[in-house]
Amino acid sequence: MKALIITADLFEDSELEIPYQYLRNMGLNVDIASLKKGTIIGKHGFTIDATLTLDEVDTKSYDILILPGGKAPAALRKDPKALGIARYFFEQNKLVAAICHGPQILISAGLLEGRVVTGYKSIAKELKNAGAIYKDEEVVVDKTLITSRQPSDLKAFMEAIKQGLNKTLHIQR
Repeated sequence: MKALIITADLFEDSELEIPYQYLRNMGLNVDIASLKKGTIIGKHGFTIDATLTLDEVDTKSYDILILPGGKAPAALRKDPKALGIARYFFEQNKLVAAICHGPQILISAGLLEGRVVTGYKSIAKELKNAGAIYKDEEVVVDKTLITSRQPSDLKAFMEAIKQGLNKTLHIQR
């Protein structure tokens, strides 16, 4: 199985680092794609290399899309390629996991109408305006969409991702 994380500078450090390490520990290959290749820097100084640009992503190669929060989604939601990647995952019913401000990419891609979601409290109104049903819970699972609010919810977020990946494996067998 293979995971794709799309992010940019000023991501929320733990919301990238923890899923990245967790998925690798589960045995998944994890790629990080961004607006540019090379080192990207989180809000609190964590650095990681983006090995792909968004243009280089072959969406068919991945089983799950992770969208960390922080300030990165504000930049990514303006990029047509990022929106196209998110749309592809929804169209193919592949897992999408977004935390904190990550759902803003899904809002801009027009993907949340009628979906049950959560996100950082400051985007709750924007989620509702996009037609989503907002719940203030640590993690919300709506079919293949997993959303979470903030870094303190990462344990529940990762558990939901693990369960989603296990269902995907079960279906593939």
